[in-house]
Amino acid sequence: MAMFVHLTSTANAPRIRRSGIRAAGQGQGGVRGVYCFPVLPSYTLTHQWLRELARFGSQGRLVAVHVRLDDDQTVLVGRYADRTRNAQSTVPAAEAVRRIAALDDPRGWEVFVPRAIRPREVHRIRTAPQVVGWRYQPDAHGVRPCTCFGCRVRGEYGARRLRERSPHPLDGPPPPARVLLARVAAAGDPGDPAVLREALHWFGMRRRGPLAELTRLAVHPDPGVREELVWAVARWTTPGVADLLDSLADDPHPDVREAVEAVHASP
Repeated sequence: MAMFVHLTSTANAPRIRRSGIRAAGQGQGGVRGVYCFPVLPSYTLTHQWLRELARFGSQGRLVAVHVRLDDDQTVLVGRYADRTRNAQSTVPAAEAVRRIAALDDPRGWEVFVPRAIRPREVHRIRTAPQVVGWRYQPDAHGVRPCTCFGCRVRGEYGARRLRERSPHPLDGPPPPARVLLARVAAAGDPGDPAVLREALHWFGMRRRGPLAELTRLAVHPDPGVREELVWAVARWTTPGVADLLDSLADDPHPDVREAVEAVHASP
């Protein structure tokens, strides 16, 4: 029997004891199942994913669920990056343990069981220290975290301070609204399209904005400015956004009309 560990929130422990582990994870190819890692002689390597998983809004502390699987149970094994390239290997569970145990550096590797874990396969549930493992990626310590929109985790502890200390050139944080309005005013009338598009890009990262001061850009002669205006106000909760988008839905340029259609089609 091959032994693996699955890390999950303490709140899930009673349900796991009663019903097993649900196939809530999604592996390569969209298959549903359970992520786990072999139990190795090294405690740190066995629980290496703990701090990384704790970053994504787990409910309280995490626990380690030890799972016994038949040696011939088919699993997927590979590095996390292999999942996105559909390059993980399909092997028996025993071979997955042997392959990972033989690695000089198994950090970042994972095993995916393409089904739910049955209650009888749950060996035990243990508490685990909450500071074990790496965050972001192996060897990330000492490397400046990326603050782009794709890498940052919304609501993560210290995220706002990090973005203010190391702002991303494209993804912010955006300058204050008064600074952006000053740039729009300094652009002139009708205004330099490049300056206006940049200001609207930053306005698009806000939840609300000065709609009245930007409405005039709906008739700007550059269609790129009008299209950027659509994307800037699309997610605002400011009153009047719907009326502005309705007026731009009849814009003479197809790119602007398509932007409005895409906004209305998005959930």
